[in-house]
Amino acid sequence: MTTRSGPSVLEIAGIGFGPSNVALAIALEETYGAGVNSPGLTMEFFEQQPAFGWHRGMLMEDATMQVSFLKDLATMRDPGSRYTFMAYLKAKGRMAKFINSKTLFPLRVEFHDYLEWVADHFAPVVSYGSAVLGIRPVVEDGVMEYLDVIVRTSEDGSDPIVRRARNVVIGTGLTPWLPDGVEESARVWHSSRLMDRATSLTGTLRGFVVIGAGQSAAEAAEYLHRTFAGAQVNAVFGRYGYSVADDSPFTNSIFDPEAVDEFYGASQEVKQDLLGYHANTNYSVVDLSLTEELYRRTYQESVLGRQRLRIHKASRVRAVEEHRDGVRVTVEHLPDRSVEVLDVDAVVYATGYRPSDPASLLQDLLPECKLDDEGRLTLDRDYRIVTAGDLRCGVYLHGANVERTHGLSAGLLSNTAVRSGEIADSIVKR
Repeated sequence: MTTRSGPSVLEIAGIGFGPSNVALAIALEETYGAGVNSPGLTMEFFEQQPAFGWHRGMLMEDATMQVSFLKDLATMRDPGSRYTFMAYLKAKGRMAKFINSKTLFPLRVEFHDYLEWVADHFAPVVSYGSAVLGIRPVVEDGVMEYLDVIVRTSEDGSDPIVRRARNVVIGTGLTPWLPDGVEESARVWHSSRLMDRATSLTGTLRGFVVIGAGQSAAEAAEYLHRTFAGAQVNAVFGRYGYSVADDSPFTNSIFDPEAVDEFYGASQEVKQDLLGYHANTNYSVVDLSLTEELYRRTYQESVLGRQRLRIHKASRVRAVEEHRDGVRVTVEHLPDRSVEVLDVDAVVYATGYRPSDPASLLQDLLPECKLDDEGRLTLDRDYRIVTAGDLRCGVYLHGANVERTHGLSAGLLSNTAVRSGEIADSIVKR
């Protein structure tokens, strides 16, 4: 292994450079003057993707955000930040036009452009195309003072590089999840690849099957129905209909920054209750306006006698058989056990995501980490992994991995700006 040129010891090494660690970079720069060449607080981030990207496969041109633009990467922490969404609009010359649109929810493609705009400001402290292989403790005088981050920067067999840091912040995001036994192919995809895979199809298309009942499933069904005018779109899910997301004002307060303190201090039983009560704010639910639009289309088509959007409610997929010319999907209607066979061009699994497991990077550190009764990492309120007393360096977690300890906002944009500020403050104060 080789040591990368640069500061001998970084104060902060970030693993992943999605919205959470971008927000951390903002907080570290604006509050503490951090930078790659900062004499007092150096930082560097390692991102596996070749360039910044956030759910690129679902960037439909008319899809909107489900969270207010005010919950961007900085506003909730510091409304005067130069990295707010409003600052982005000012830089792009669209502030007045956006205000005139009278919306809190910008287009998803525009918000992604905002995220890229911010990420570009930190290009000097980001190594793209860099996969972190592991984290090793460095012991001096019997105390773990530093962490060596092992990074592979290419696929050509070159030796990994090593970057030494006092603190590591893991923000590796979510991983697309497929049911056991399902493998992606040219005709079977996870919804996270929708845009790339769908646009690669050519010729006259017969139809699609979309599996799932959440926002991504509904958006995929709507997009395919609108884009491929001659194709039939079959939405398959076990419910009787799409469940609507609860975004009412009182319920939304579970995403407020102060709710994190309440959740963290609650008993395990209360935490489980709260997660269960409010799962319908984010999981397997759909915006009301989208469900209404899909229903309107199915009704219109039933009147016209051309049913191209078909909703297979209370149903499940029993078999998916790919062949040279398409995919044969067997769908079972659960109430009466009847079976229908669909011959389509592609199947989209909108089956959600799972948090990336940070333990895979921390094998050499696990003996020093406190685990709960279920063998999971224990976190302090400041998102730092609780470790033994002889480990002075810090490891922090972002995102969905901390939902069980810090609440529903942990893996969402809602609290990203505040959470990142808290992590930055903890690093500096320690």
